[in-house]
Amino acid sequence: MIELKDVAYARLGTPDLEDAESFATSCLGLQVAKRSGKALHLRSDNRAHTLCYYNGDPSEQTLGFEIADKDKLSSAATTLESIGHPVHVGTDSDCAVRKVKAFIGFKDPSGNSIELVVRPERLGRRYFPTRDAGITGFSHVGLNSTNPRRDEAFWTKVCNARVSDRIGDIALMRVNAIHHTVALAPAAGPGIQHINHQVQSNDDVLRSYYHLSEQRVPIVFGPGRHPTSGARFLYFKGPDGMVFEYSVGVDEIEDEATHRPRQFGFEPSSLCMWGSKSQRMAR
Repeated sequence: MIELKDVAYARLGTPDLEDAESFATSCLGLQVAKRSGKALHLRSDNRAHTLCYYNGDPSEQTLGFEIADKDKLSSAATTLESIGHPVHVGTDSDCAVRKVKAFIGFKDPSGNSIELVVRPERLGRRYFPTRDAGITGFSHVGLNSTNPRRDEAFWTKVCNARVSDRIGDIALMRVNAIHHTVALAPAAGPGIQHINHQVQSNDDVLRSYYHLSEQRVPIVFGPGRHPTSGARFLYFKGPDGMVFEYSVGVDEIEDEATHRPRQFGFEPSSLCMWGSKSQRMAR
């Protein structure tokens, strides 16, 4: 089994790095870690980066997960190849760009671009945001799935993800104690459906609601509260149609042995217990 430790980063292609930087700093509130002519690396916590925009097609989207060491990376490559998922090994220059010691890349069953990385860099310098958004770190993603049942089996049987809850066919899966790291979202094709950052307080969610509204950033869902994880949330749309989320107060699974996933119906009250209605978060 491939043992994922945590989500490490998201990489997004964009035709307009200047626009992406303006959004990431003045709206989202991330810190620029490194800027070059072809890429923008952004921090949200003590890691060297958790989000990278680079010159490319917006359909080019990659999600990185940390695993323990090179031996487990080699074992993961063998496992993936044996079940029909070709693997490519990151070059030294590719590793340097991602600020990791080693990585492999592959496509999941829906065609999402996934990278498994070893020893992603941390920085001794504290994370210093560009605005008072209250961000404490990159936490989870929504990942498109063309067949949720098949993909749930991949993430839970080939990898170590565990289902915390389901909303209709959407599986909310964790790889550590946090309620979910990946949410499988039914879709016609691959892609990252949304990117989540945790914030410190309910006040941060509401302050951002007003700040983003003033900046004319489209709000697509919230403020609200998820019945599944208990998190208070706000979803909004960034460059190239990517949806971002702030949330706070997400539950942790305290007892792995006794936890049983709950089944929620796919209806508005299963997404928000306060009554907020979600727009379709499609890119």
